[in-house]
Amino acid sequence: MALIENLEAMLAQGKDSAMLRFGLGSAYFNERRYDEAIPHLRHCLTLDSGYTAAYKLLGRSLQKQGQPEEAYDVLQIGLEKALASGDKQIEREIRTFLKKNEA
Repeated sequence: MALIENLEAMLAQGKDSAMLRFGLGSAYFNERRYDEAIPHLRHCLTLDSGYTAAYKLLGRSLQKQGQPEEAYDVLQIGLEKALASGDKQIEREIRTFLKKNEA
């Protein structure tokens, strides 16, 4: 909880950045507060559309919130970005998640 409070305080001070938004989204995700993670992860991607880890976490958050179609779309974009940037770790994680969640 202290982590979220510290990150929210930084945001309130005007220190907005993709990294800060990802940190907030990740902290909320880890607390299973997916509805609060989603807007921060979306904003992270607005600030940096190449932040591949944010696609992965946003997709997982959307899945947890019962939005599988949007989750799939976000993860597909994340996979394309990971392939384009050579981010092998995120590529593997997204592919694994997509395989596990195929209907």
